Amino acid sequence: MRLDKFLKVSRLIKRRTIANEACDAGRVMVNGKVAKASANVKPGDVIEIGFGTRSVRAEVLSVAETSKKEEAKELFRYL
Repeated sequence: MRLDKFLKVSRLIKRRTIANEACDAGRVMVNGKVAKASANVKPGDVIEIGFGTRSVRAEVLSVAETSKKEEAKELFRYL
């Protein structure tokens, strides 16, 4: 699954366009490397997102095309 879509479906970032812009600005890293919005994400990957002065690290547990708000928390785990 594309990185920008995963960020939206998992609710790590609220909108796909915002996820796309964050990737273009170089604020999203997958497994320690700056990633484009089109990068593939699979279970086991570690995503790091820079939000201003702080950053969020999360491990991908599963990938789903869609998810409800309650199920979105099961797609990743904070590190």
